[in-house]
Amino acid sequence: MRLVSDLIAAVPNGRRRMICAVLLAALASASSVALMGVSAWLISFAALAPPVLYLQPAAVGVRAFGIARGAFRYVERIVGHDVALRMQAALRVRVYDKLAATTLIGRRRGDLLTRVVSDVTAIQDVVVRVVIPFASAAVVVIGTTVMLAVFNVASALALLVTAVLAGVVAPLWTQRMSLRPDQESVPTRGRLADGIRELALTSTDLVAYDADGEELDRLLAVDDELRRQESRGAWVRGIANGVQILAAGIAVGAALIFGTAAISSGALDPRFLAVLALTPLAMHEVLSTFAQAAQTYTRARSALDRITELLDEPPVGTGDVTPGTAAEPGLTLIDATVGWPTSGPVQSGVDLSVTPGSRVALVGPSGVGKTTIAATAMGLIPPISGEVVRGGRVGYLEQDAHIFATTVAENVRIGDRDATPDQITLALTRAGLPIDPDRRIGEGGGTLSGGERRRLALSRLLVGEHDLIILDEPTEHLDRETADALMRDVWAAFDGDPVLVITHDPDVVAACDRTHRLSR
Repeated sequence: MRLVSDLIAAVPNGRRRMICAVLLAALASASSVALMGVSAWLISFAALAPPVLYLQPAAVGVRAFGIARGAFRYVERIVGHDVALRMQAALRVRVYDKLAATTLIGRRRGDLLTRVVSDVTAIQDVVVRVVIPFASAAVVVIGTTVMLAVFNVASALALLVTAVLAGVVAPLWTQRMSLRPDQESVPTRGRLADGIRELALTSTDLVAYDADGEELDRLLAVDDELRRQESRGAWVRGIANGVQILAAGIAVGAALIFGTAAISSGALDPRFLAVLALTPLAMHEVLSTFAQAAQTYTRARSALDRITELLDEPPVGTGDVTPGTAAEPGLTLIDATVGWPTSGPVQSGVDLSVTPGSRVALVGPSGVGKTTIAATAMGLIPPISGEVVRGGRVGYLEQDAHIFATTVAENVRIGDRDATPDQITLALTRAGLPIDPDRRIGEGGGTLSGGERRRLALSRLLVGEHDLIILDEPTEHLDRETADALMRDVWAAFDGDPVLVITHDPDVVAACDRTHRLSR
């Protein structure tokens, strides 16, 4: 609840909005109870055939409470969802800020996506389905008990006891009995999303190597686990709903018993017996969703714990390329030890210099730490020891740059969000990709060839202003002719700039001035 309290404080007038939503929900529920009570009195009184004018006040009350119930509920939904969505937006911004400030969060992408998309919405469930209903119901239960006590204390006490049974005991029992499956269902859903993502990305290779059956079985096992967890929660919730219905029946039966005894003794007007008997039905209708709300709270708390864990995760690096502080463009590593803080050093004693106009090839076996050096050179992660001197703004051509499912122009604007249409066209031309900027691209660049995807990523560099260029495997997965054509355009585009090239391509290495070789 600390997170909930912090988010309420982050919303303008958050506490006032929350209190207003609770009061509106209480008024809506109270209108339902009052509608039932007044209607019961009206029917009982009308059975005595009094003058019509005697019935008009009650008839007006029935219409007023009937209208008020819908009106208050409508406004409560608007106010309650407004504050919930504002809190959700504030939480989502916090999560995005956290992700933007770190290079590696240490989570699998499918599970991370579930946290960002689904787990964040749990704050809405806490507000709309837990806090507001429970707080407003407490007000209504107390008010209804006091009202019935005016007519018959025993019936009022019976209503209070059954309300505690249906609104407190049954939900707490539900929460306790389904606590483990409800808590486990949230991370299980994250594992399922992660498995689906991996299966979707690797489906072609899995089918080609006849390994799809094993992966499908693994995914279906996770799905079966989630189904069992959901079934356990549904079974417990069904029992709790039965208890709530039984409590409502007990309240009605007790009202009839105590009310009849009061009428026999002359302590109660017979017209109020229907009020005592029917009012508990409306009161318990308010409590009917509490068992599910208790389970919702458990799942929401588990989801928000995952979000809190993400927010408390120690950041790794800066999450963004940082400009250098040296007087002139270039890069110098002096006795640098590099590596991810979460996994330790991968290279030590690295001495590397890239000066303006030079082309330096960084080569070595796969996994030796070439991309880690690039991340350190860009300022994404700090060196474990040694010194990194960088001058100017760094441009990076990623090995497998992501292509978004949008227009060519919007993909180019990744390099400069303020780029004009003319600048985008020029960047595409310089990258050797003269295509329509308004052309829409499929997810992952599926409608482009390998060379076109690489040139589109190159255009992101060309649309911005950079003083140091880092190329990570620029010719990977390209045929020789396409790779040679691409590198001719690359060398021409960055002529005079300091360029560091991570590559396994001997032709690219031959085109560089110097080679820095890494070993394990």
